[in-house]
Amino acid sequence: LRIMRIADRFKLPIVTLIDTPGAYPGVGAEERGQAEAIAKNIMVMTELETPIVSVVIGEGGSGGALAIGVADHLMMLEYSIYSVISPESCAAILWRSAEKAQDAAKSLKLIAPEVVKLGIADQIIEEPKGGAHRDPKETFGRVRREIKKKVLELQGVHTRELLEKRYNKYRNMGKFKLPT
Repeated sequence: LRIMRIADRFKLPIVTLIDTPGAYPGVGAEERGQAEAIAKNIMVMTELETPIVSVVIGEGGSGGALAIGVADHLMMLEYSIYSVISPESCAAILWRSAEKAQDAAKSLKLIAPEVVKLGIADQIIEEPKGGAHRDPKETFGRVRREIKKKVLELQGVHTRELLEKRYNKYRNMGKFKLPT
């Protein structure tokens, strides 16, 4: 958070790479203020006056991903996932059985095409044949190119418009229309 504020002060773009199963769900973490830290990070990121680009490069899970995922443009590698909860945890809560993880994964809509369709992510970065792990150099060449392109585009946007679009993007998440 401190580094993000410094970047903001010097009008440097912020890039976050997200690959975390999430914040630790234990009582001790909550006692030490984990929820407040996540909330504060989200709040501050919504107010930063510099472009923010985030890329989910693997697993984007829970509050850990949310805390660094507030962005003007969120990209996901083709085979990455982004969700507030793991399918196993979701199944354990809803059906009291981790065996229903596949059903939970379907319901969570956590794969890149579904996350883009929901308007949470903005772009999918295609991975090399066989996945990112097969050719990390090529993968991150693609990631680098897409980040550069988006940062240059966002640097041309007036600060007020940047903040307004970021605010509206997150304000509108989760809205849906009932069928008539």
